[in-house]
Amino acid sequence: MSYLLLLGPMLEEKYSSQTLAAVIAITAFITSFVNYIFFPSVALCGASGVVFAFILLSSFTSFKEGEIPITFILVAVFFIGQQIWEGITVQDNISNMAHIVGGVIGGFLGYGLNVKTRFSRIIK
Repeated sequence: MSYLLLLGPMLEEKYSSQTLAAVIAITAFITSFVNYIFFPSVALCGASGVVFAFILLSSFTSFKEGEIPITFILVAVFFIGQQIWEGITVQDNISNMAHIVGGVIGGFLGYGLNVKTRFSRIIK
């Protein structure tokens, strides 16, 4: 919850409330869909996928067209890499899949929202 409270205002200033609501809805839907496909008997609880989407989305706040920010690359490697590693080596009740999917969605949406394309006009 603290990540949502820390990253939310910064992202809301860069984007809008409606855009963040769309990011949350898209992340929740895709994460739950992927969970249903691969783990049909496992229920998800919480917003960790949305938090990871916000983490990767925040690395695009100082984005220049035509460049991939080094902060995005570092955040993606460390955060998603950690989740892949823990998903393979640690047996616990944490859905690392939701973290990974949320991070991937945040990365794609962060890039898409900052590039002047039809996609960014649709979601904004």
